[in-house]
Amino acid sequence: MQSELQAHLANSKTHYYGEQAPAGADPKDMTPELLISILSVAAKLKTTPRHCWTEPGRQESVADHTFRLALMAMLLSGEEAFSDVDVNRVIRMCLIHDLGEAFTGDIPAFLKEGSDEKAEEEIFGRWIGTFPQPQKDEWVELLGEMEALETKEARTYKALDKLEALISHNESDIATWLPLEYDLQMTYGQENMKFSEYFIKLREYVDAWTLRKIKEAKDEKGADHDEHDTGAENQAGVQ
Repeated sequence: MQSELQAHLANSKTHYYGEQAPAGADPKDMTPELLISILSVAAKLKTTPRHCWTEPGRQESVADHTFRLALMAMLLSGEEAFSDVDVNRVIRMCLIHDLGEAFTGDIPAFLKEGSDEKAEEEIFGRWIGTFPQPQKDEWVELLGEMEALETKEARTYKALDKLEALISHNESDIATWLPLEYDLQMTYGQENMKFSEYFIKLREYVDAWTLRKIKEAKDEKGADHDEHDTGAENQAGVQ
């Protein structure tokens, strides 16, 4: 099935970011100038913040998330549960999945709307349209596969993407969590784990960690009433 991004590129002229490309501007090779231009856009992710705070005074960057997501995929290589998965393809998916945020910034999942996704996809598509044909074709194919979530590679990437976010939140100071995140941490991405026994078990491990973290924070407060008394905390209290 053709993705919206594939349709966009098929039905529109190649654009540079912010302006229409001049006639004949489609590059045939990844020249030094074009390579540096692409890398300069990607470099913006180093300073594009995500919602999670990784340490006092420092928010996680999109590049932080992307690096560890790709590392997670690489660590699955050689595992029997993923013997039928092209892990190198998964790594490539991980590396490009949030590059559109170099233009739009990161919007937390609990705030992101369909219009935000559409705007990001359109500007990302225009940028990819400036790539040489081999790279453009590969990226569009990967992104279409990721959107469809029909292959085991795409489902593996998506599960890891959700898990990396959960792990980062568990590593952060719970004082930085929003009230809604106590429940969200227990429900976010659950559907994306169901295709794999490996991910079901990994998610169970992460969920147990989440519950311990909430309970320990509650015990440290020593309060009889917690303003964040959510369903997740009630579960934590009976562990």
